[in-house]
Amino acid sequence: MFVGITNTPRDYAWGSASAISTLLKTAPTGRPEAELWLGAHAGSPSKILDPTQVGGYLDLAAWIAADPETALGDSHLTRLPFLLKVLAAASPLSLQAHPTVAQAVAGFARENALGIPLDASNRNYRDENHKPELIYALSDDFRALCGFRSVADIVITLGQLDELGAAAGSQRGTIRRLVDQLGSPESLRPVFEWLISRGDGVTELVALVSELANESTPELATVASLARFYPGDPGIVISLMLNTVALRAGEVLYLPAGNIHAYLSGVGIELMAASDNVLRGGLTPKHVDVPDLLDVLDFSPLPVPFLRPEVSANVEAFQPAVPDFALVVVNGDAIVDPHGPAIVLCTDGQFVVRGGQSTAQIGQGQTLFVTPSEGAITFIGSGRVFVAVTQIGR
Repeated sequence: MFVGITNTPRDYAWGSASAISTLLKTAPTGRPEAELWLGAHAGSPSKILDPTQVGGYLDLAAWIAADPETALGDSHLTRLPFLLKVLAAASPLSLQAHPTVAQAVAGFARENALGIPLDASNRNYRDENHKPELIYALSDDFRALCGFRSVADIVITLGQLDELGAAAGSQRGTIRRLVDQLGSPESLRPVFEWLISRGDGVTELVALVSELANESTPELATVASLARFYPGDPGIVISLMLNTVALRAGEVLYLPAGNIHAYLSGVGIELMAASDNVLRGGLTPKHVDVPDLLDVLDFSPLPVPFLRPEVSANVEAFQPAVPDFALVVVNGDAIVDPHGPAIVLCTDGQFVVRGGQSTAQIGQGQTLFVTPSEGAITFIGSGRVFVAVTQIGR
């Protein structure tokens, strides 16, 4: 079956007032539109446009739970393993990282044993799944922080701040003390822990760095922006330890478990494992659990984690090294074989979509859930379609 689905954008405060409605040609909600969830996650399952098509079930999660063989195929899948989102950030999201499967299983059990409700504000683990994710930039102004920089690069930026402080007549010892702590890659963890725990001298350091930042480099421009949104937050200084990235339209980042990151601004397509496990590390009024965060983080300095596609006629396939999901981008006539359930989102143009049993037309802002029984999907038309698929069982 081709099952039409939709949803209402999540109204997180950092969301854009109009970017999602403009992209998808939908009526604005009048509230911030941060994330449109397309999938079966219990936090915001997609609504089914025609419930009579699936036995009267109103949302995708309820239908899959009642009839997994039809929805997911005659396979070992018991749930939809991925979640597709349209994301629009008008202001920075929190610094965050996500656990491995083993960490999620242990953390979920631990918090259950402590009696922490699933919806509690201080809950870190809401399920037993990992949450690797990718982000596809829809325009040239998508900005993010992701992963730790090399110590040498961090020291260069701190040196620039130190010179700015000298020119402004500020005391230079505050920044130099931070430089002195950064002697090797192994120093990243203790320095991060000192900052995120608001140790002795951190308040003064954050105030000085915020005061000195300017637009002369991407890293310092990020500091200046974060200082406006989150004054006094240690994440302002932590951002200097991370890669600042400006994505061009069509570029993709892949963020595996343990990678600390924050989306700063822009509109993109996000695809992830179906989980809501988030450990925050600053730039937020929400709960920050320092010990659990430190256990999850990968402090290895790494290059920017771009994910390159496999390219064929009118198709780009972004396939991360996890089985849960892959993102296929269709830019014209093409054939895509999901080998399982799929979600198809059209963001531009018009397509005829044909499977082994069904045919439909899909245009800008429309979304289909495709059951595995359809087999290979043929797209005829022009514009752009995003297809979320699983790599499990391939």
